[in-house]
Amino acid sequence: MSASVTFRPHHFLCALGFAGKGYSDDFTANMASIVDRLRAPGGGAVQIEVTYQADSICAPCPHKRGQSCEKAAKIAALDTRHARALSLADGDCLTWADAQARIVAHVPPGSLAQLCAGCQWLELGLCEAALSELHTSHTEKGRG
Repeated sequence: MSASVTFRPHHFLCALGFAGKGYSDDFTANMASIVDRLRAPGGGAVQIEVTYQADSICAPCPHKRGQSCEKAAKIAALDTRHARALSLADGDCLTWADAQARIVAHVPPGSLAQLCAGCQWLELGLCEAALSELHTSHTEKGRG
C-alpha cells in the first residue's frame, strides 16, 4: 500500500462517491482498484499527489488524449472549483485521510450541485450520499 497515486482535484470527491460505474470496463476496473486501496484498512495513509494533468484514475479513460482530456474545458472547470474548495494546488501531496478531513471541513452536504455542476454522474446521487455518510462518520468519531 506504499505506492502513491495522482489525482486531479475533482477526483477526490469522485473517489469518495464511486460505486462501480464508469466510462468503460477498463476505466471502471482501474477506478475500483484505486478506491479499494483507499477504503481498505490503512487506506487513509495512501499518499496522493495533486496534478492538473491525466492522473491515476484517468489512465484507461476513453476520453484521455495524451496528458489531457477531450472534455478539457469541462474538466478544467471542475478541477478549478474543487481545488478552490479543498485548498489544493498542483504538486500538493496529502494522505487520503487528510483529503477526507478537508472534504468534511469545506464541502457541506448539499453543496455538490454547484461544486460538481456539469458532471454526468451527479444525478445518480452516489456522491451526495457518500458525502453525507462521510460527514456523519466524522461527527460520530468526534463524539467518541
